[in-house]
Amino acid sequence: MDEMARRERAFRGISPRLVRHYLTNLGGDVESDTRVVGPDWTVDIETEAVSITSSIELTEVQLTFEGSEETLDDLVEQFAQKAMRAGG
Repeated sequence: MDEMARRERAFRGISPRLVRHYLTNLGGDVESDTRVVGPDWTVDIETEAVSITSSIELTEVQLTFEGSEETLDDLVEQFAQKAMRAGG
């Protein structure tokens, strides 16, 4: 059996709602506003306002992916491709 792995990624320019939408398209179910659970993975979602300049802030979405190494290799890559198209 594979050991559980954890990967953390941050994305800017994407909303938590869109994060949940993309993760459900990848096979997950929304458990709460801050957690999506897939068949063999979970993703915890946190948001933070980050200053770009003294007058501009963006929302940064911080994701913690958990699952097997093999599962996360595919999941993180597929999610990142979707998020980059959205601007993150």
